Amino acid sequence: MKIKVAILFGGQSTEHEVSRVSAASVLRHIDQYKYDVYPIGITKDGQWFEYNGKIDNIENGSWETDEFYKKPEGENILFNKGVDAVFPVLHGAYGEDGTIQGLCKLLNIPCVGPGVMSSAVCMDKVYTKYVLEKFGVKQADYYVVTAANYANDKDTIVSAIEEKLGYNLFIKPANSGSSVGITKAHDREELIKGIEEALKHDRKVLVEEALIAREIEVSVLGNDAPEASLPGEIIPAKEFYDYEAKYQNENSLLLIPANLPEDELEGIREKAVNIYKNLDCAGMARVDFLVDKDTREVYLNEVNTIPGFTSISMYSKMWESTGKPYTQLIDELIQLALERKNG
Repeated sequence: MKIKVAILFGGQSTEHEVSRVSAASVLRHIDQYKYDVYPIGITKDGQWFEYNGKIDNIENGSWETDEFYKKPEGENILFNKGVDAVFPVLHGAYGEDGTIQGLCKLLNIPCVGPGVMSSAVCMDKVYTKYVLEKFGVKQADYYVVTAANYANDKDTIVSAIEEKLGYNLFIKPANSGSSVGITKAHDREELIKGIEEALKHDRKVLVEEALIAREIEVSVLGNDAPEASLPGEIIPAKEFYDYEAKYQNENSLLLIPANLPEDELEGIREKAVNIYKNLDCAGMARVDFLVDKDTREVYLNEVNTIPGFTSISMYSKMWESTGKPYTQLIDELIQLALERKNG
């Protein structure tokens, strides 16, 4: 008997479009002989639909107008069809932040990826820092801005950031992915604009010192005994790896393995696994580092619990280079989710 898997895509976050492309890729590669697949699309206004039309229509967004293949109340699949596992290909808020994971927990359905607590902590860049400071993980220095404090005392906050961190700086919404809302500030004017842009996406903003560093990423897979892929290196087409450089600019380069000595690559893999364990991750995560170009010190950048699965996404490409093909990777992720329920 086939295993029934619901693939969730779309969602209400700013990464809705990326989610659709990732989900289309998963649907094209999942083993149809092993799994009965139920694609469930979530619109930007939060409606759930079962969709049985062309995968291309998921990718280009036209699935929402494809009434012949779109059935309402897609959430009922989770309640009524005896789904064995949920694969949430939902990046960002309302998907990667513990909400879907909590729903699956309430329904007692295994969910691919980390659980509620781990998903929530990893989604929040500020709380990731707070937790990992306890474990001595090296991170860029930072300052946290909230919407309420900024509205009440903007000048004091800006001056405090300049005194603590200087320039250059990265400004990031605490709870967003795919580099949405992230800017780089070289002076006070850019800092203020960056904070105000980030506050459009979240009530809490992380301001970090901008290290002169190389961007190294590692895919981690597993539950109690996780493994790390070969590290990859991002060489962005722009000054930093923003949304456009990730998804629209083909001049960004991905090097797998990263161009580092073998002992340094192994050290980064070990750090990735330790961070994964410290954050109580399960199933999968992509752990992103910054390697100082002068000192070669390794700093954690962030942890993504539902990393991109597009054709150019690093998570699957790094595993492929490590000897794990895409279809096998999808299979292992589903099996890891089932293992956690059974274990």
